[in-house]
Amino acid sequence: MKKKIVFAGIATFAFASLITISCNKSALDKTNLNSVASSSYFNTSSQLTEATNAVYSAWHASNLVAREWFFLHDLRSDDVATGGSQLEAPRNQILIGVVDPANPVMNAVWNSLYVVIHRACTVTDNAANVTDNSALVKNRVGEALFLRGWAYYELASQWGSVPIYTTQVKSPDDYRSKSAVAAVFAQAVSDLTAAAAALPGKSTTDLGRATASAANAMLARVLMQTGDYAGAKAALLKIPTSGVDGYSLTSRYLDNFEEETEFNNESIFEMIYADKGDNNFNWGSGTGDGAAAEQTTIRNQEYNPIGWRNLIPSDRVLNEFESTVTGAAKTDPRYSFTIYQTGDTFNNNTSTLVDADQNGNSSTVHGVKIKTGWRKFQLIYKEDRATASFHPGSNNQRILRYAEVLLMLAECENELGNTGPAVGYLNQVRARPSVAMPAYPTAQFPVTTKADVVKAIIHEKTAEMACEEVRNVDILRWRRKGYFATEPLPYYNASLEFLPIPQSEIDNNPKL
Repeated sequence: MKKKIVFAGIATFAFASLITISCNKSALDKTNLNSVASSSYFNTSSQLTEATNAVYSAWHASNLVAREWFFLHDLRSDDVATGGSQLEAPRNQILIGVVDPANPVMNAVWNSLYVVIHRACTVTDNAANVTDNSALVKNRVGEALFLRGWAYYELASQWGSVPIYTTQVKSPDDYRSKSAVAAVFAQAVSDLTAAAAALPGKSTTDLGRATASAANAMLARVLMQTGDYAGAKAALLKIPTSGVDGYSLTSRYLDNFEEETEFNNESIFEMIYADKGDNNFNWGSGTGDGAAAEQTTIRNQEYNPIGWRNLIPSDRVLNEFESTVTGAAKTDPRYSFTIYQTGDTFNNNTSTLVDADQNGNSSTVHGVKIKTGWRKFQLIYKEDRATASFHPGSNNQRILRYAEVLLMLAECENELGNTGPAVGYLNQVRARPSVAMPAYPTAQFPVTTKADVVKAIIHEKTAEMACEEVRNVDILRWRRKGYFATEPLPYYNASLEFLPIPQSEIDNNPKL
């Protein structure tokens, strides 16, 4: 059984006491001796580590990566379609572009991103009080800045203009009004740049914590979204490809999505999950499962072809993969690595997927109706029907991997006028031994001009990274540059590019 590192929140302990209050009114004007102020608590590196772990805990939890985060990203992309009537109404509203300020999925992500920010500010505000281990303090501050910078990237790319907080909010006077989207992106850049300078390289023991390479990869995402391709390229080239800190593509594509091959040499940053053995999932909390509980992800259940099957691959995704049916020299193996469809085997190749296993809608692949589902991050590759029918998962969510670094470098080089190096990066991704697709140029992707390479990049990113929560942000960037011949999201108009600020936030913050 794999070893799991659990990032739990900070436990708060209360002590009962008997208090006698006199009739003197001044006796009521006392400090609560049972509470501990943050200014007096965070005095040791171990206490600062607890605070940092609480930031991770918020990111891991059900309102972010364990559930609502992947839903929000995927529903706002064209990677997915509804599996059928079982998709809950608030999720379907996002899928069809009708998002009101009370949408609970959107609200959950918004609220938890600001929990992340507040907890990260707790670390950065109090780090100066810790003097016992300066190297560890530097690392913890770097991690908090990485996690906060990631949160601001999510807010800027999906909501646009939002409030910025860089210190703890301690009273209503600390509320902030909206900042321009450029300022929100700039805050993400500032946090991630500082994180990259503070964080160490890989660790073989302290798994799941942010590293300098994770910060540089996330920084590149942000800079690309702002149009700073030169800056993004510089950040990406700081990610080592050799030595103990080096990253490379795994030979086997599926190693990036299966439980036994977590923290492989392609994985730059991932969220850790554990199988608690009881199939329980923390549905209601956006901040963790408690001070000591392990955390599971519900992704394996939500997208599982023989589970709930709430979201399935869109026809666009299914037909994007190169296939001999449409004239390609080779059918892309990543189709079967990404997608399950009727007739495929699962449960260690001992069971065959049939239509009756898959509730809901069918897909259309090259004109043929067939039932499909997602394979990435699902556990049915090793589970029978009974086990897989309901199983909150322990498969880690890979957030950043080296293949994306190569694809980002390809886009940066192409935008900077260097089509040759751009094609070279794309071909590295295609040359993975388990994929081994013909190198560009191909008959379908000639890559002669910058526009040709743009098409190849958009195609390759789908083939490599479908349903990895990057497509919706890519759409925004590529749409602004005019790279789509037809609108990828039919419901889109300018007013829908960003999500609305939740009504509860507007009601509570007088400066909005």
